[in-house]
Amino acid sequence: MKYIYGVLCVLGAVLPYCAFIPWLAENGPSFLLLYSQISTNPLSSMAWLDVIVSAFVLVAFIIYEGRLLKMKKLWLPIASTFIVGVSLGLPLFLLLREFHLQKLRAHS
Repeated sequence: MKYIYGVLCVLGAVLPYCAFIPWLAENGPSFLLLYSQISTNPLSSMAWLDVIVSAFVLVAFIIYEGRLLKMKKLWLPIASTFIVGVSLGLPLFLLLREFHLQKLRAHS
């Protein structure tokens, strides 16, 4: 699974930025314009609210599961979730979790 999670990390980082970087190059770092464009209609607002709620759920899961397993560097998938998105934060956490579980199995 670690190879699948690794590929999903790359996709989860690259694909969102393939859309965002051209927008940023065209419009500059305008938060107000970004907000107005992502909330232009109820459907796009619903999608963004879903993403925001998913990000907070993921952070709660990372903290809970990470502490339960005594994982280190939990800040990395949390920061990735807020900097890139759930598309990177989730597979990155699962990859780190897989490495951690593999290390635990090796010490058993």
